[in-house]
Amino acid sequence: MKFVKCLLFFFIASTVFSQKNSQLSDKEYVLLQDKIRVCTNSNVDSAFIFVNKMEQSRDYLHKTFACGAKAYLYQLKDDSIKAKMFYDQAFSFLEKVKNSKEKRILHADLLNYGGLIDWRKNNLTAAFDKFEKGLTIVKKENDQIRMVKFYMNISLINIEVGNYKSAILSLQESNKITDRIKYSFSEEKFTNYKSNINFNLGRAFEKAYGKNYSNPKLLDSAKHYYTKAILYSNNYLNTKLNSKMSLGNIYYMKNDLANAEKIYYDVLLFSEENKLLPELFSASYNLGSLFFKTKEYDKSLYFFKKVDSIYNITKVDDLYYINSNYYLAKIYTIKNEPQEALKYSEKYFDKFETIQSKIDNEALEVNFRLGNVNVKKEMEDLQSKNQNKIRFWNLMIFILVGLVVVLVVLYVKSIKKKRETDKKVNTLIEEYKQRLALNNAIPETVNEEAVVVDSVPKMAVKMNLDLEKEEEIFEKLKQLEKKHYYLNSDFTQQSVAKKIKTNTSYLSYVVNKRFGKTFSEYSNELKINYVINELITNSKYRKYSTQALAESVGFKNAVSFTKSFSKRTGVTPTQFTKKLETTEF
Repeated sequence: MKFVKCLLFFFIASTVFSQKNSQLSDKEYVLLQDKIRVCTNSNVDSAFIFVNKMEQSRDYLHKTFACGAKAYLYQLKDDSIKAKMFYDQAFSFLEKVKNSKEKRILHADLLNYGGLIDWRKNNLTAAFDKFEKGLTIVKKENDQIRMVKFYMNISLINIEVGNYKSAILSLQESNKITDRIKYSFSEEKFTNYKSNINFNLGRAFEKAYGKNYSNPKLLDSAKHYYTKAILYSNNYLNTKLNSKMSLGNIYYMKNDLANAEKIYYDVLLFSEENKLLPELFSASYNLGSLFFKTKEYDKSLYFFKKVDSIYNITKVDDLYYINSNYYLAKIYTIKNEPQEALKYSEKYFDKFETIQSKIDNEALEVNFRLGNVNVKKEMEDLQSKNQNKIRFWNLMIFILVGLVVVLVVLYVKSIKKKRETDKKVNTLIEEYKQRLALNNAIPETVNEEAVVVDSVPKMAVKMNLDLEKEEEIFEKLKQLEKKHYYLNSDFTQQSVAKKIKTNTSYLSYVVNKRFGKTFSEYSNELKINYVINELITNSKYRKYSTQALAESVGFKNAVSFTKSFSKRTGVTPTQFTKKLETTEF
């Protein structure tokens, strides 16, 4: 009996102790917040570990912050569905927190995470609104550390949309506050803030120069801030490398090519040693551009081919890749190798067509930073420099004519393709309207006589499945459709059969008989129809990347999704979305 009492005491004590542990102390909560913030920028998987630990707390304050952070971490992994789910959950927990300063500050933190999520999804207006609301809250609470964060994020949005003057003012305000409350930060946080602020000030002045080439003082300011960012970034590799690369670009634009080359090589060698492919990609592009400018074409060719090979692995930057193919076409033209020149010019135009809208928005920036000029002007300059070389001159005219023909053909093909795309998209929109009208007019019925059954496998036809059981399976399928169960990634024949309590053979038979399709075709059609409807009715949905669209309906990758979408519609998701943006409903 004494032994039993001891066991009972041990069990009660363990239970009380475990419950106590589920409540974080203020010190533990703040420590976990810091770990989450640090890991978010360096190791997302580690950040998830700390978030999950915080989420176990019974305090709604802690749960709120954990869910907000978790939403942003999922968005960093491009999982928009889970990001939204946890962001909504964070606000549910926030409502349960008693009204206090802590609650208001926590609300601002959620707005910050929400703004970052919208930014990742390229919803810049929504991101800006959330940052502005968050800034208003922390100003009222006089939380100066968070004021710095919001000023920085607002400035980055302004840089994205070209409001460089506003961005500079916000960043300078951040800089003043950071210096004023220097001793409120740990040394690590202070240098982190200073490196980021100075780097973004450099970016803002550099981009402002892109709008006003006549003011070289803007470049001097950019150089000043990039240099300061490098000094503050000893412990922040990513910021340091980006600052160095940008400083090299400033030297390039100031025509100090020797210093530009030295910096580009420093970044390239470090990136090669540490296998940092995005930085290696940028450094290779910049060196290729520099050597093209100095007419060291063999060196330029080497680095642009490196850009080409890295892009095939990482798909890291479409604009740099397009421009590298342009330069490769030019170099091979100069080297009298028209076949190679044509190969890279075709690659250029193929990629150009797929990201046309992005190029329209960003081409000016790339041109001024990296020395791109008009194709025709370059060709004319090239011809004038070689006019005494008759054979070369004739060859260049031949290449020019060939390129013009290729351009005309590509243009005609693009016009024809666009008309075909418009026609297909208009047909889909009309189908949607008719389906909507039909659904509103009459209840859904099934004309079993009209269903195609030729495709039903012979084995399935022989099944002795009574009509009542068949109707039951069919009705359960329709219920799953109404609940959008097909959006799950595990919407497979096996999982659905288990869900509706039948076997895969019966399920396959009913799908074939009632819909005239295999289960895989039936599943894909439901998913694609859902995407079509959402794209037509939801403007925010159109801003999703192809990968995000694929994941939203359970496809594992963008390639298989695009293939299914094109098979159903005759156009790609990008073509469909682009047409919808110019269509009035």
